[in-house]
Amino acid sequence: MVTLNRIYTRTGDAGTTRLATGAAVSKADMRVEAYGAIDETNACLGLARIHTSEDAQLDAMLARIQNELFDLGADLSTPAAPDEVVGSKLRILDSQVGRLETEIDELNAKLPDLKSFVLPGGTPAAAALHLARTVCRRAEREAVRLVEAGEPVGGPALCYINRLSDFLFVAARWANGCGAAEVFWVSGATR
Repeated sequence: MVTLNRIYTRTGDAGTTRLATGAAVSKADMRVEAYGAIDETNACLGLARIHTSEDAQLDAMLARIQNELFDLGADLSTPAAPDEVVGSKLRILDSQVGRLETEIDELNAKLPDLKSFVLPGGTPAAAALHLARTVCRRAEREAVRLVEAGEPVGGPALCYINRLSDFLFVAARWANGCGAAEVFWVSGATR
């Protein structure tokens, strides 16, 4: 359990912060950008949940995912050491990725086939979930930049972020009355 008795510490006033390992880094560090985008995704889900409270199935999924996003933030803020003992740090697990896949399949099975690209919108819940999806995709790009820079990022963490954006797309369709309130892209319609 984390106890926060003091909200401001002034330690970041010079533009630095600390990773979970204690290492001081710039607040613009790629790793901070990655877990910051995860935090933004979580905030978007909080907004979406204002509109999903009547859908017990979807809201429960989103509540669990919000908690897992804190786990993911902890994972990303703790670069793995070469000698890290499995289970010694909070890491995203393959089973969490698998659960997202199962839930995607459950929701998607009840949706009509897509005939065009979906425009973000429809119901307030769907619009908020589409916003969360786009922020999640940015978090994924930030995490990939870390990997490309040679920084350690766990494979399950990358998979989770990728699968989460897929989940959020399907959840947005679900929140649009199982597709009934979807708005579709019409190619060249305004020419």
